[in-house]
Amino acid sequence: MTDMTHTTEQVQAYMARVPESLVRYLEDEVLPQYDHFDPAHRRDHARSVMQRSMAMGAHYADTDAGMLLTAAACHDLGLCEGRACHHLVSERIVRADQRLRQWFDGAQIEVIAEAAEDHRASADRAPRTIYGMIVAEADRLIDPLVSMRRAVQYGLANYPELTREQHYQRMVAHLHEKYAEGGYLHLWLPESPNAAPLAELRRMMADEPLMRQTFDLLWQQEMP
Repeated sequence: MTDMTHTTEQVQAYMARVPESLVRYLEDEVLPQYDHFDPAHRRDHARSVMQRSMAMGAHYADTDAGMLLTAAACHDLGLCEGRACHHLVSERIVRADQRLRQWFDGAQIEVIAEAAEDHRASADRAPRTIYGMIVAEADRLIDPLVSMRRAVQYGLANYPELTREQHYQRMVAHLHEKYAEGGYLHLWLPESPNAAPLAELRRMMADEPLMRQTFDLLWQQEMP
């Protein structure tokens, strides 16, 4: 397995390849669109995916940092039309954004759009390019506590009629469907930094008392 750990200086040097005008556009025009989404997909989530994409992108010296940052920034924009097909809507939004043509040609925009579509964890095929693979891995953010918190947040935002016990059962069912052995989540890069956290989450999922205890803590913190 190849080590994807990089120094701050290496990541900063990779990020420095992105035109400042593009960074400003993503910050001022793209990221504010996340403010209207559910709590698990607000601006802080988009920033996290962007930062993690840059950290992983530094491992692949021949990638275009601007294309990768843009794909990461735009990956969840399709949530404006709901979650079910948001990856397809994100792809459409990228293609329709004429402002991006200040920095990219048509072929590059096509790659960015494909990466935005291919990020979805439930996709039944591998992303078509390294850009999609990186954004998909960056979007995973398989931190056991964060993954559980996002499941609780999504349940509260979309199923307010459920009881506390039903929210717990929904969270557990979601985690098993997505993260368990045979679940729909795939790690597309062999050197993915998500491999160790995924193993830890699976250990937690096998410990029902620990799952209950963690849910109770998250419930207290997330209840409006």
